[in-house]
Amino acid sequence: MADKSNKIKEKVEKLRQEIEKHNHYYFDLDSPQISDREYDQLMLQLMELERLHPQLITEDSPSQRVGGKPLDAFSGVEHRVPLLSLSNAFNFEDLKEWDNRLRRTLGEQPQYVVELKIDGLSVALYYEEGYFSTGATRGDGLTGEDISSNLKTISTLPLALRESLPLLIVKGEAYMPKGAFKTLNEGREREGLPLFANPRNAAAGSLRQLDSRVTASRALNLFAYEIQLVEGKEFQLHSQVLEYLDYQGFNVNPNWGLCENIDEVFSLCEEWEKKRAQLEYEIDGIVVKVDMREHQRLLGSTSKSPRWAIAYKFPAEQGVTRLRDIIVRVGRTGVVTPTAVLDPISLAGTTVSRATLHNEDNIKDKDIRLGDMVVAQKAGDIIPEVVSVIKEERTGDEIIFSFPTKCPECGSKIVRPEGEAAARCTGGLVCPAQRREGLIHFVSRGAMDIEGLGPRVIEQLLDSGLVEDAADLYYLQWEEISQLERLGEKSAKNIISSIEKSKDNPLSRLIFALGIRNVGARAAKILADRYNNMEDLGRAGFESLISVHEIGPKIAESIEAFFNEDHNLKVVKKLRDAGVNMVEMEKTDAPLSGQKFVLTGRLDSMTRAEAREKIESLGGEIQGSVGRKTNYVVAGEKPGSKYDRAQSLGIAILDEEQFRALINEGKS
Repeated sequence: MADKSNKIKEKVEKLRQEIEKHNHYYFDLDSPQISDREYDQLMLQLMELERLHPQLITEDSPSQRVGGKPLDAFSGVEHRVPLLSLSNAFNFEDLKEWDNRLRRTLGEQPQYVVELKIDGLSVALYYEEGYFSTGATRGDGLTGEDISSNLKTISTLPLALRESLPLLIVKGEAYMPKGAFKTLNEGREREGLPLFANPRNAAAGSLRQLDSRVTASRALNLFAYEIQLVEGKEFQLHSQVLEYLDYQGFNVNPNWGLCENIDEVFSLCEEWEKKRAQLEYEIDGIVVKVDMREHQRLLGSTSKSPRWAIAYKFPAEQGVTRLRDIIVRVGRTGVVTPTAVLDPISLAGTTVSRATLHNEDNIKDKDIRLGDMVVAQKAGDIIPEVVSVIKEERTGDEIIFSFPTKCPECGSKIVRPEGEAAARCTGGLVCPAQRREGLIHFVSRGAMDIEGLGPRVIEQLLDSGLVEDAADLYYLQWEEISQLERLGEKSAKNIISSIEKSKDNPLSRLIFALGIRNVGARAAKILADRYNNMEDLGRAGFESLISVHEIGPKIAESIEAFFNEDHNLKVVKKLRDAGVNMVEMEKTDAPLSGQKFVLTGRLDSMTRAEAREKIESLGGEIQGSVGRKTNYVVAGEKPGSKYDRAQSLGIAILDEEQFRALINEGKS
């Protein structure tokens, strides 16, 4: 029995790790790796295991909370009312079961409001005394990102209400229309920039721009669909809420209706599943809500979802087409990914001619061959994939695909490490694909943060022979850069200035920028704190590395392998010779060593990420919440409840000017 119990516990933990990984890709990176349905199945498995074994439920389980954490680039907004996610239904039986539960609880048949489930980004909109004050993303449901300036660029967002109220908090969905999405991707393709996978990712990426002028150029739109909190007004029905929002000047989706029972609801679900392609925006389902707000109050919510609402999710749209070819692409870390070239097919309102095949095993398991008729699918928010092969239509002319043994970019061997699904090119920095993607990563905001060096400029630098590796960036002259296409003297000087500025970045940023396999930003910070300089990190052996808290065998092996490669050592030496910082400040000698800080509100002179970096570079520690051991709370504009908590505990509160004085004193 103990063995069985341990196996269940291991399965639960594995599911949690898998779900958290996909939460990170979906919410934080806007880059989903699996379909909504696959994600939902993982969550359903976890919730069922936790239902059967409630002793395994933990507070930090993905089943107990909502979505991704706020990005450090924006100030945090603590939601006055939690922004919960919706439970899902996938068929009529699921809807019927939900309806039965509600009728048993209420003792009567509730009336339902049916709305389209817009595939965009959930936002909370705050209005005080009739004027728009703050807009925030959902974040983890309790704290979101302050994207007020970006939301103001959306023309359908009213900045002033027609009827003034002391407080109104509205829930809405920001989205990108299909036409705007197509135009955006066409422009990015011309400029050699990565394409957005779908309108949802494009909308999320647009609202997370630090420059609101970029957001304004993206033609976003917004639907309002719920009042979370209101002062000075009362509503009996949710349908009245929708009508009132329309009266107040909000853009309310007109395609909502009332249903007397769950059979009528399902009929509408089937109707909209057929008509969804006719809409100018993406929908991935139907939202069903109890109309009477008193019923909503009686039904209540779990920590994750309201009991009075549910989302009926459309199945992924599928189609049949012919697979003409299989090509392989090489990513930054050398992963070789096969892609199917298809006869064009219309799926979910877009034309698809490429689809992912994931890896070599997937091709073998599904017996996918060149010339096969295949079933492809594309949910509203994923990259298309090949689901299966229609073997009955084979003619005998189909060709079995042989996975390449040499990299198509550099000719190096392709190997598949034992126990891994992905095959990899061994070319490292010699491989043009890895070199290109590695340079794009090196200059990115989370790494060395070199402004002006986008993918198009990186391509030109490589094609012109001005750079071969990341270190070459630090030897560029502005005269050389100014000769590149679409770049002038001013842009070239700005790039050189940004390159020069990046030399002073903390060691942790450089470690992350080097693109060592399995080493993310957090691992880089841990390594910098432990070894303090690049030389000691390079000399650290496997045993030393795995003794560091949170550094496991895979990360240790990757670091050791990186510093055993001569060409990597040459790049590090060139970076050192160019004057790039290779040392992390010793915490014991740091002026803020042992001091614990909490950040709240918006700072004018720096982003949240910059403030965090400055504190940590001086030895301070960032906390997520205010406690008795907190030394300082740094309060910017519109601080949240952390400010009140600090006051009640008598903790020192620094305004922005005092904070800047403190860190400048620490530097001197």
